[in-house]
Amino acid sequence: MRILIVSDAWLPQVNGVVTSLQHLVAELEALGHQVLLLSPQAFRCRPCPSYPEIPLAWDLWRMGPMIEAFQPDCVHLATEGPLGWAARRWLVRRGLVFSSAIHTRFPEYVHGRWPWIPLAWGYAYLRLFHWPSRAVLVTTERMRETFASRGLVWLNLWRKGVDTKVFRPLALPRPEQPVFLCVGRLAPEKNLEAFLKLELPGEKWVVGDGPLRGELEACYPEARFFGYRQGEDLARFYASASVLVFPSLTDTYGLVMLEALACGTPVAAFPVTGPLDVLEPGVTGCLDEDLQRACLAALELDREGCAERAGRLSWRASALEFLARQPLLDGEPCLEPSMRAIPEL
Repeated sequence: MRILIVSDAWLPQVNGVVTSLQHLVAELEALGHQVLLLSPQAFRCRPCPSYPEIPLAWDLWRMGPMIEAFQPDCVHLATEGPLGWAARRWLVRRGLVFSSAIHTRFPEYVHGRWPWIPLAWGYAYLRLFHWPSRAVLVTTERMRETFASRGLVWLNLWRKGVDTKVFRPLALPRPEQPVFLCVGRLAPEKNLEAFLKLELPGEKWVVGDGPLRGELEACYPEARFFGYRQGEDLARFYASASVLVFPSLTDTYGLVMLEALACGTPVAAFPVTGPLDVLEPGVTGCLDEDLQRACLAALELDREGCAERAGRLSWRASALEFLARQPLLDGEPCLEPSMRAIPEL
């Protein structure tokens, strides 16, 4: 099939949405499908105010001709940004069906950065964007329940995977002192200070970049900041760490937790959506309202057990689940009923 994906998030950005889409495109192409991903790279962009690493496309009138030229069998809108809205408008005007996805808890992020904007407004925005979608894809059952309680409909499960060829246990020298690692975008919604202010033995490492990097480096000089790392380089950081600390309170999933577990590194986190869906308490991670207590407890977990459980996940199964949720532009499902069985993740 010819599959069109529209996303405002794409390379050179480094985040969970981009990682998921990279693996999705690779698996779909390996299955024999032709995939076109329309991203800001195909448009003229300006930096997002207060978040310049995110480009915002503005020559959106080109979206329609691009869709027509590709002649897709199905269309997926991965984000609710300018490109997502442009494709949505073009499709709705022609009565064409599509799927969409909710990758982040957008209302909570907006409310966290601008507290005067009510959460209800953010969820109204999500309902408005996704109401024409024939399938709204979310990562976990808990998020499906959360968004359903906020009035969203046509919610379908699309679980993510991990690349176990890259993220795997590595025979690296173990540091003498514990290493507590945090990986992710250095932005307000990631709640990084909850990690950086902890009194922990050993060292604190931070892998990632973002608008808060300069401020955090100045406030927490004892922590080591390494910037963005990818692939084998990132896997070495995971494998060298004693514990991955995941301080976010708003992530819907957290792919970095799966990557760390695949390298044999247990996770410490708050007991909130995301960690509750990914971690097996006392086996692959420790969840506690006291993050320091969770970090210290995670030091005692078995690294082999973490890697074994993460190794059961597959991006191929994730791609097949994505396909099974896609409506064709003529309104029919992508897969025949006999083909819709999804391998266990």
